Amino acid sequence: MPKSVVNPEFLPTLEKMPSFDGLSSLSLPEVREVFLTSVRLIEGRPLPDVVTREEYVPGLNNAPDVRVIVYTPRNVQPNAPAMVYIHGGGLVSGHPEVDDPKCQKLASDLGFQVFSVDYRLAPEVKYPGAIEDCYAVLKWVHDNASKLGISRDKVAVAGESAGGGLSAALSLMARDKKEYKLAFQLLIYPMLDDRTAINSDPGANFGEFVWTRSANKYAWQAYLGDKAGGPQTPPYAAAGRATDLAGLPPTFIGVGSMDLFLKEDLDYATRLMAAAVPTEVMVVPGAYHVFDMYVPDAELSRRFMDAYCAALKRTLNL
Repeated sequence: MPKSVVNPEFLPTLEKMPSFDGLSSLSLPEVREVFLTSVRLIEGRPLPDVVTREEYVPGLNNAPDVRVIVYTPRNVQPNAPAMVYIHGGGLVSGHPEVDDPKCQKLASDLGFQVFSVDYRLAPEVKYPGAIEDCYAVLKWVHDNASKLGISRDKVAVAGESAGGGLSAALSLMARDKKEYKLAFQLLIYPMLDDRTAINSDPGANFGEFVWTRSANKYAWQAYLGDKAGGPQTPPYAAAGRATDLAGLPPTFIGVGSMDLFLKEDLDYATRLMAAAVPTEVMVVPGAYHVFDMYVPDAELSRRFMDAYCAALKRTLNL
């Protein structure tokens, strides 16, 4: 796909962004360093109306404690909603600090606390490490709702890319365990299906920029091992594998028209609707993967965030 079809507002930044094509165990340390550098590239000024702190949440099944960055509006109301936020990075890289500007803005604009999860990464920790860390934070948020001043009935889960996939898997796990009920799932260009990397052809026009098919293949194999793309991948590892989507919370799925995940995201959205799950979908024209993270002030990036914030407000009665 030629760069001429990229939205003009996104093009200058694309020229500076690294490609993850050829991602491997040898290049992974460099990729993780890129995420550290990304913080300096995209960080904004701290918002004066949001207080940030760290918490350490007990892990599941004797796993290590999970670090959480908590964003709290200074004027937060008692018994307010809350959000568990899960960062991206292809399951093999990333950290909550990359999403610091977004989480601050969400906390400020929506008036509730955001709990950003520092889950364990592959290949050092394979499935189910990451999803268990996310569930541990969901459990902690619910179990400490009174002390935290939040409503147990209005907890949303959100994330982008790999974090969007983990958010979808977390929604499935919460539905099935019946311990906690989620109020909303916000899936931002989510990484949902390992078969995209191994068996299916999304088409030559998707995934050319930033997160490519080869990067996706490495990431899924790092997370799942040799089982990636095979018949035995469980839905808690790749939510796109789930056959029963009934009973999931209201959903917003957003993705760029040039994203590798476009096909799997639209398929998941269609199946959510068929399962009678209230679902809103937004496809951003001329947008590559993580466009809004690196060009947050572009008109389409602002419109994208406005759309999913509006969906959250409607569903949570904000």
